[in-house]
Amino acid sequence: MKSENESGAFTLGTRAVAVALSCPRRVEEVKILEMASTISFPPILQAAGFLLAQMELGDPPENDENDGKRKCEALWPIFRIAHQKSRYIYDLYYRRKEISKELYEFCLDQGHADRNIIAKWKKPGYERLCCLRCIQPRDHNFATTCVCRVPKHLREEKVIECVHCGCRGCASGD
Repeated sequence: MKSENESGAFTLGTRAVAVALSCPRRVEEVKILEMASTISFPPILQAAGFLLAQMELGDPPENDENDGKRKCEALWPIFRIAHQKSRYIYDLYYRRKEISKELYEFCLDQGHADRNIIAKWKKPGYERLCCLRCIQPRDHNFATTCVCRVPKHLREEKVIECVHCGCRGCASGD
């Protein structure tokens, strides 16, 4: 849900934090929940979080941007937002080391980031993976991976888009 602090920043799970703080089970949980309330997403993800909250409530957006798009293209913004949120939490923990392991696990448990794609990002060759559907052979012709996984210098067409998520290239060699 969307909640704002004094600076107008969208904070991570404030409603869940308030509910959990009202009936704490362990002292460790209270500490983790207090730390989680201090994380704020960048402004682009704040707006995205607000739009996702609206969609969960069943409120349609004011301007429908899906006119004239294919069915799969309508879901691309949702995949992009989920990827950006997961990448942000991944960067906070693994690259910048700004959050603790407990808080990182809490974010994963609450569904603020995708545990499976983060596990792939830690493996060599998958550092820039856009979504898990792009590496699943069952979703593609001839049991291969998605065209966005092909390095740019090996492509016949220079501009391509993934059918699943709209990615234009997530090969590690690009």
